[in-house]
Amino acid sequence: MKEAEKKINERALRLLKMVVERYISDGQPVGSKTLASSSAISMSSATIRNVLAELEDAGLLRSPHTSSGRIPTLCGYRLFVDSLMTVQPFADIEVASLKERLVQDDDPKTLIASASSLLSGLTQLAGIVTLPRHKRTLLRHIEFLPLTENRILVILVVNNHEVQNRIIYCENSYTKNRLQEVGNYLTAKYAGHDLVAIRASVINSMHADRGDMELITKSVLDIADKAFERDDDYVVAGQTNLLDMVDDAGVEKLRSIFSAFAKKRDILHILDKCLDADGVQIYIGEESGYDAFDECSLVTKPYEVAGQIVGVLGVVGPKRMSYERVVSAVDVTAKLLSAALRVS
Repeated sequence: MKEAEKKINERALRLLKMVVERYISDGQPVGSKTLASSSAISMSSATIRNVLAELEDAGLLRSPHTSSGRIPTLCGYRLFVDSLMTVQPFADIEVASLKERLVQDDDPKTLIASASSLLSGLTQLAGIVTLPRHKRTLLRHIEFLPLTENRILVILVVNNHEVQNRIIYCENSYTKNRLQEVGNYLTAKYAGHDLVAIRASVINSMHADRGDMELITKSVLDIADKAFERDDDYVVAGQTNLLDMVDDAGVEKLRSIFSAFAKKRDILHILDKCLDADGVQIYIGEESGYDAFDECSLVTKPYEVAGQIVGVLGVVGPKRMSYERVVSAVDVTAKLLSAALRVS
């Protein structure tokens, strides 16, 4: 994206910024006449049309219909959020007011729910906050025992020889020998790794082409997918705010988004990737890696307790969101939640 930016002069960047901001505000393709009428720009309609054509050739804008105005592409949004938008932090008086709205409670889950609602209220989008993880869980050993009707007993030895048992259900049946092979493979590959990192690795592998996988590898993924399923969860508020996305994304896409909220795995995987991120992260459309969020953007930031990152919060909404406002809201909510958890 930096290379694309170098090839675009300041005038074109100024027009791109105006197109993105106007499209986010109005939701309609932006034409040259609209831009020419702005007092912030002193170019003729003909010049503006030429610059817009250059931006379209560069892959930053596109025309949804013949003879219509332009709207940003994913690359256009990315250039905007990386280099062109101006984030305005909340004023001290606003932060003080938000602090009062964050319900203070000794129960972390109540605080998490309050933070999720606060995010949703600030942005009019869906606010999401993972429950805090106060310690890493390191795998020492894993084995599987067949039960009945495709049920499998998972025996996890973690940290300092702490034993966890769980029962999972797989679509396929596996013999005792195959389960032993899978257990040996996972122990050899992941012993000493954190369960969240293992889960992320498994999900990444599941996106690969299974046609070229050996049978043992398929078995590993099928079983590990269930065995390392997250015990902790997240709290989401304001899903109904996404109903406004119907015009942009369509009913089927909205249904897939709600399904992703219900299944949780994909969202948790995205949020897990943000645990080691520095500051606010923005995933636009296909950047998330999941089809359900192709028409969405996710803005996230880790929160911490006593300097240790314990969770992630963020906002899910359409690509046509007010990024300046959302980034500020996510940033301030993460700071307020961290402070509240520190004293709770």
